[in-house]
Amino acid sequence: MKKLTLGIIGAGRIGRLHVDNLQLVPEIHVKSVSDVVIDHLKSWACEKQIDVLTTDYKELLHDSEIDAVFICSPTTTHANLIKEAAAAGKHIFCEKPVSFSVEETEEALAEVKKAGVKIQVGFNRRFDPNFRKIRSLVQEGTVGTPHILKITSRDPEPPNADYVKSSGGLFMDMTIHDFDMARYVMDSEVVEVSAYGTVLVDPAIGEAGDIDTAIITLKFANGALGVIDNSRQAVYGYDQRVEIFGDKGTAQAENNRATTVEVSTAEHVTKDKPLYFFLERYTQAYIDEVTEFAKACLEDTDVTCTGFDGLQAERIAKAAKLSLQKGQPVQLSSIAQIVTN
Repeated sequence: MKKLTLGIIGAGRIGRLHVDNLQLVPEIHVKSVSDVVIDHLKSWACEKQIDVLTTDYKELLHDSEIDAVFICSPTTTHANLIKEAAAAGKHIFCEKPVSFSVEETEEALAEVKKAGVKIQVGFNRRFDPNFRKIRSLVQEGTVGTPHILKITSRDPEPPNADYVKSSGGLFMDMTIHDFDMARYVMDSEVVEVSAYGTVLVDPAIGEAGDIDTAIITLKFANGALGVIDNSRQAVYGYDQRVEIFGDKGTAQAENNRATTVEVSTAEHVTKDKPLYFFLERYTQAYIDEVTEFAKACLEDTDVTCTGFDGLQAERIAKAAKLSLQKGQPVQLSSIAQIVTN
């Protein structure tokens, strides 16, 4: 069996999660892991049978046995790591967002194209079976011509203020998943963005210069409309829903729950809360995204979520932030020029 040998750059929560999932795929061998601090990782690396644990990511890039790297380090490091990995001839899986700068992302993707390697961006929700079903119903014409897309995405608890300061803001950190999902489900580009936001959950988030509650409306090139609602705190759990409405009908993807049991008595009707957070909600999606990345590399096929997809989601996030600041709709076509200036 031909195997894909991988190196992981960044061993925080998401990096270690990927290691767990990658080791479930027979065609993958995780050889090396790098992080700026590794003392606390030694027993973990031994348990996971990682061959190389290092503080120098360049060891991974210079290792001829490594076919691809996973970039799971802080966002501010992504663009340069992509360039270096591409120059070293490694295929690349990069967590979202590619960067906080549209210009930096474009430069990094240009190097990927020049090197002829693959890059997949970690928008794991594309691999969720519920959302994939919604997309297929649109593509098959089951709901007819799409008119309205609704996405609800609400976290169970807010992040701390320190995280907020380095996150890139709600639109780049959280809503960017929904921007990608909107393009994925509709199979149409966003042409205009209007965003409204406020601080209703935690004053510390506002003090850190961000918002925690938002409504974003989208106009698509195919004429359809989209609505996204976000909150940093849904007290009942991780709220993840999608609805598509067209001229032939509608389809909804509801929350995943621990069970589908609904109990009805004279006093009340109850069912399980939504799964608590993204690690539980998207377990299978995380596994499927790395499995499909490996397959694309081994069989030389297209990846499911490209660098261009990552770029477009960033552009929408930038447009949303600008719309919030200016209090008016923003055309996506203006974003590259705005960011460059």
